[in-house]
Amino acid sequence: GGGEPALEENPFYGKYRHKIQELRRSSPDVFESRMEKRNEVKKQPVGYSNQGEFIRCMEEKARPAEGLGTKTSKGGFTKDKTLDSILNVEMVKEKSAEEIKQIWNQYFSAKDTVYAVIPAEKFDLIWKRAQKCPLFLYALPRKEGYEFFVGQWSGTELHFTSLINVQTQGETAPSQLVLYHYPELQKEKGIVLMTAEMDSKFLVVREAQCLANQVQLFYATDRSETYELVETFNHRSSEFKYMSVIAELEQSGLGRELRPGQVSDKS
Repeated sequence: GGGEPALEENPFYGKYRHKIQELRRSSPDVFESRMEKRNEVKKQPVGYSNQGEFIRCMEEKARPAEGLGTKTSKGGFTKDKTLDSILNVEMVKEKSAEEIKQIWNQYFSAKDTVYAVIPAEKFDLIWKRAQKCPLFLYALPRKEGYEFFVGQWSGTELHFTSLINVQTQGETAPSQLVLYHYPELQKEKGIVLMTAEMDSKFLVVREAQCLANQVQLFYATDRSETYELVETFNHRSSEFKYMSVIAELEQSGLGRELRPGQVSDKS
């Protein structure tokens, strides 16, 4: 049928559906207990947050205009975003890894996005693991509680979609952040370049950065217990616990600055 190509482009279909449903069943109580800790003051019904309100509004707006959905569902993401379209690859081959790193960082520092230069051996580890475990659940600190994002590898692209969107829209859920990894210079220069596109209606750069940092935290870790969470999510999803992701995140200190109400070390 006409709908199929879009379905295949979208990373969240078919074989992950049961996993998402399992998560949906296992999540509300976790989220509620988290909410209670955060808001001892006023007890709110499960899942209440401005985010929930916002998504409901969005859905009501989005439903009638199905035709519009196809344009926006890509969130303005580039299809086949090649390294050549960003960088003159031939020209930089003359340069050292250190110089390329400077050029990359300088170029993107002026732009409102996430970017990185990843050492080859670290990317090798991430890549090996991504083949075995293409899917993971990331937690993004919000004002109250956490918002969960499903991250899925599709080739060297890593697509993030909020769990609530996956739950409400299934495999048509659009990506809200895509990390592009470029291994073209990996052998010669020992580096992998990364940049991103994001839907700024859902994420600001600091939040996207927090998700990108978590990829390193979970996929590039030396701690077997940390990577085990990724394996569990992919291969024994019924044993997977939301709270373990949050615990790991809090221990790492990532995303602390995203909580406006908390006293940070800087103050």
